[in-house]
Amino acid sequence: MKIYFDHPLDSHTTFGVAARAAQFIRIEDVVDIPAALEIAGGSGKAPYILGGGSNVLITEDLADAVLSIGLRGIETEEHGDEVIVTAAAGENWHELVEVCVERGWGGIENLALIPGSVGAAPVQNIGAYGVELADVLERVEVYDINRGESYSMTPAECYFSYRDSIFKQDRSQSRIITSVSLRLSRTAALNTSYGAIEQELAAIPADKRSFRDVFEAVIRIRRSKLPDPKVIGNAGSFFKNQIVHESLLESLRQDYPDIPLWQVDEDMYKIPAGWLIEYCGLKGLRRGNTGTYEKQALVLVNHGGATGEEIWQFAQYVRRTVKKEFGFQLAWEVNVW
Repeated sequence: MKIYFDHPLDSHTTFGVAARAAQFIRIEDVVDIPAALEIAGGSGKAPYILGGGSNVLITEDLADAVLSIGLRGIETEEHGDEVIVTAAAGENWHELVEVCVERGWGGIENLALIPGSVGAAPVQNIGAYGVELADVLERVEVYDINRGESYSMTPAECYFSYRDSIFKQDRSQSRIITSVSLRLSRTAALNTSYGAIEQELAAIPADKRSFRDVFEAVIRIRRSKLPDPKVIGNAGSFFKNQIVHESLLESLRQDYPDIPLWQVDEDMYKIPAGWLIEYCGLKGLRRGNTGTYEKQALVLVNHGGATGEEIWQFAQYVRRTVKKEFGFQLAWEVNVW
């Protein structure tokens, strides 16, 4: 365990905004969590839990402690064609996906190149190209701050929904995720029906495609549309895609005949938030040091020197503009501190 005071946070989030934490505690062993919490408890408030910082916008200096989760390690249990992969919360998510693909374990290849740590994956119920973490999750190991003990949570206990979970709903951050276990398979069916994956794989016969082919196709697609946080600060998709009831479809199609829609269940449909923002003329818009990315309106960027508050105010402008045009309000995907 390492403890820092008045610690700069710009290098700990992919937005790269300037902010400081009164206390910054780096945890690299589960046994250190109780002591870290005792140290952090001086403010009388629950600490902020920080993983890879890829889905966080910090708008001001933090008076409360930040616990940085640096737990590492990967273990496996093989059962015939199936394998349970347990990764510590501090492992890099994309690197975990690559390890699984290399070993021939399928189920998360569509989630390649999603930035952040393994521990953050259940918080957002990360998803991409027709696959969500909830589809393959076996269990989540947590340390409960209020109870002072560790225990496992099943997928049902995580209350997963679209880019949401019990961990995200828990504003007090009373649970620290310490590891995530996934159920993968050597014979898992490939999911190539969403987005541009099928187009990327068109030259490969369907019966010859592999987990590696899908993995590499997803990487190519994401790199063509999304900015590298190492080059320009961003947190990926800032807003959730909009979910609407079928009762709205007729009026939407009348007013916006080209609006893209995907059915998600019997009564609900998904509209890409990026399309909504772009329709409002906001794609590639720059205001001061922030704006929307030129290739994907769903991504807000830090062109250099943007403050967290500046990005936050711009995000609210985008949401107001979309609501004025379409009548509904986009929800944040990013956690705002």
